[in-house]
Amino acid sequence: MAISEKEFFITKVSFKEDENLIKDVFAYEYDGESLSDGDNKDRQWMVDRINNGYSISIITPKANESKKWLKGKAFEYNNELFSWEKQIPKNLTKRKTFISYYHHDDQIYKEKFKNLFGDLIVNKSVESNDIDSDNSDEYIKQLIQNDYLADTTVLVVLIGPKTKCRKHVDWEISGALNLKVGDGYSGLLGLFLPTHSNFGSEKYSPSEVPKRLAENVKSGYAILRDWTDDRVQLQEYLEKAFSKRNESNRIVNKAISQMDEDTCF
Repeated sequence: MAISEKEFFITKVSFKEDENLIKDVFAYEYDGESLSDGDNKDRQWMVDRINNGYSISIITPKANESKKWLKGKAFEYNNELFSWEKQIPKNLTKRKTFISYYHHDDQIYKEKFKNLFGDLIVNKSVESNDIDSDNSDEYIKQLIQNDYLADTTVLVVLIGPKTKCRKHVDWEISGALNLKVGDGYSGLLGLFLPTHSNFGSEKYSPSEVPKRLAENVKSGYAILRDWTDDRVQLQEYLEKAFSKRNESNRIVNKAISQMDEDTCF
């Protein structure tokens, strides 16, 4: 961003009960050299900045660069009302999110997910080579001990062509759906990647996704959607999956044996 003086930026917004007036925003300050850590600010904070001659604009993260932002148009303030160019995510509680995926094939989408949506979630995911085990019980134990799954509230499965046959993905889903693992069940969201044959299809093939995920889609517990770069849409998916935790009677987990080995390479 080429900025020569102090400016303020917003990434998320929430509204008062009537949905007409801003309640609060998640805002950043740029002093000409660096961007501050974001913080919640109320509507009066925005009014005060505008009245003091400062600019407040939307910024959105870049998909392919970590901690890089794109500056949008400035908020307008007329007749005591704010207006802006496009819808942005709601200023909601960040969901503690574990990203399950096939590291070899789909790392690029894991990174894009973190870049695009990192400020919407608390990332609980395992990074490459953090944990290495060929035993499901030991793997889940390590996930718990290292605080990956212990309090995860939404597990996101990035579904590429070979995700269905990766044992660690199966184990992660199994752990997220096991009440003994954390302080509650995780919501379950599957995202078809553009590399998957079912991406963009009206119907999906259950045999082309991890079995444990497919069974929970069938039961009505899991949410299945296409990959999106749209931050508003993705937040809606996360919230839908989170809300499904109230329907834990639909979970299918114990009846499915955990995978012993990877079935494709």
